[in-house]
Amino acid sequence: MTDAAAALPGEDGLPRCPWALSTPDYVTYHDEEWGRPVHGDDALFERLTLEAFQSGLSWITILRRRPGFRAAFAGFRIAGVAEFTDADRERLLADTGIIRNRAKIDATLANARVLAEWAPGDLDALIWSHAPDPAGRPAPKVLTDVPAVTPGSTALSKALKKRGLRFVGPTTAYALMQACGLVNDHLETCAARTAASAGR
Repeated sequence: MTDAAAALPGEDGLPRCPWALSTPDYVTYHDEEWGRPVHGDDALFERLTLEAFQSGLSWITILRRRPGFRAAFAGFRIAGVAEFTDADRERLLADTGIIRNRAKIDATLANARVLAEWAPGDLDALIWSHAPDPAGRPAPKVLTDVPAVTPGSTALSKALKKRGLRFVGPTTAYALMQACGLVNDHLETCAARTAASAGR
């Protein structure tokens, strides 16, 4: 563990998680979104989908295409995406505004159809039922303290798969937990940590 893996000052002097400092897009996402609680089935469907598309890629690639994803996938309204046809699938495969990965596109459409059959609030309730007790999680001091997978993310992955969802492995599930505020993985001295904790 080195000092370089601890929170570092940005251009404004505020300490942040080191991964957030490489681009202005990351700084904004880190400060205003990452680790803040996200609720609502459609909002969580969006995050779950984008985390699945991120698999094997850098998050900045997805973040910069997020407007394109939202336009392509009907604002990630589950009911809307569940109605997509074969023609929509072909449109998505030709859309340069998103990541044109056939397996991930097919999984997104299949997941929307599955989720459209759930009762309102079910996705939110299932995901948040896997949020660990914040008191049992010490604040990470350096990046190497932050895991890629946890028993909780493995359990969430299994629960989502059991109910028919695809592209929801334990690593994707943990990235979702981090992004949506189920866990607060801002480093101990990161300026955004307190704001993320206050939102829970």
